[in-house]
Amino acid sequence: MSVAARARYWLLLLPLVGLLGMTYWLNMQTQNELPKAKIDTRLGIDALMENFSATKMDAQGKPHFIMSAKQLHHYPEDDSTTLDGPVLTTLSNEGIAMHATAKQGKIIGKGEEVILNDQVEMLRDASAQQDKLTLQTEYLHMLPHQNLITTDRPVMLTDAHTTVHAVGMEMDYKLRTFKLLSRVRSEYVPAKK
Repeated sequence: MSVAARARYWLLLLPLVGLLGMTYWLNMQTQNELPKAKIDTRLGIDALMENFSATKMDAQGKPHFIMSAKQLHHYPEDDSTTLDGPVLTTLSNEGIAMHATAKQGKIIGKGEEVILNDQVEMLRDASAQQDKLTLQTEYLHMLPHQNLITTDRPVMLTDAHTTVHAVGMEMDYKLRTFKLLSRVRSEYVPAKK
């Protein structure tokens, strides 16, 4: 192929290349900007675990506290940990379990505070002295070193024969005692004979 034939060939392709370039430029100008992903404004996660379980033993080597969750994120800047789908279980010396579940949870520091929110449910297993007890609320604030669980939100307590509604609660989970703070009303249904 001669030089003149090559030049004619390229001259014929030049408008086509120009048209392609112009089409690409127009396409880029008319594209809508894609929505940005939701970004966590914290500095960053230094630990991530999925489908985990951890057990804390008592002084005698028996399981005392069990924590599991679908996902855990630890944030080093404030030493907090968020939990998706947490399940917390405490065992008394008699082996009676108390389970707490929620959609979300947060552990502050080295476990000084634990916060559960969104569809929180606590279940105390039955014992020889007590019926099974269920507590439902939207928010619980736990102080493990003080054996204290509190909420300022509406709560509902249910056992075999009684349903109690209240706003606000304090619970000593070592002694397994409740103090209901306001607007308490209850309904008792006697056992059928």
